[in-house]
Amino acid sequence: MATYLDINSWPRRQHFAFFRDFELPFFNLSANVDVTAALEACRGPDRPSFSVVAFYQALRAVNALECFRYRLRGDRVLIHDTVRGGTTTLRDDDTFGFGYFDYHPDFDVFARGALEGLAAAKAARDLVPSGGDDDVIHFSVIPWVSFTSFQHAKRTAKPGADFEDSVPKIVFGKYFEDRGRRWLPTSVEVHHALMDGLHVGRFFEQFQAFCEQPLPGGRPSHDP
Repeated sequence: MATYLDINSWPRRQHFAFFRDFELPFFNLSANVDVTAALEACRGPDRPSFSVVAFYQALRAVNALECFRYRLRGDRVLIHDTVRGGTTTLRDDDTFGFGYFDYHPDFDVFARGALEGLAAAKAARDLVPSGGDDDVIHFSVIPWVSFTSFQHAKRTAKPGADFEDSVPKIVFGKYFEDRGRRWLPTSVEVHHALMDGLHVGRFFEQFQAFCEQPLPGGRPSHDP
């Protein structure tokens, strides 16, 4: 389900119009998130994998923030009721595929679906991009590098074209230890016509808070 935003009553309507015509309208913020508690919750043979937990907590934060569910439709803004996830998944031949998974507030339900999506992407030969579906968050995982910034490859399109990307993109890097805590490099890239630095800051605050909370359940799961 989805509805359209009333742009005329939107406090950001002038900001929307201002950034709408930029040739490069995306901006990126990268920060380290304290995932010490989340990693501890994943220790042991009967606990979930950290990657699945990170996707879950990020999607919890995204779905709690309306602006992360905004998508461009020409000069209008669509609001998805719920958004799901899609991520790059490394294959045995050193290529990657795209795995997709729905968001569900119950972690156990989410984890089962996410593991199925990741396993299917790992086993497939085709790339399977999301096409025109934009009720997703584009995730990537770079587990080899504790990066400090990140830049995505993007298609270019004029505003109002048939294809105009407005999907937020979230990348996780290699977590590292500092001062007795474990930190996850996290990059968030969003369309400036739809939100500002304040809103990305709220995502980081919400993501951090969720990472500090106990998991609701947590059945056995393993990275494919």
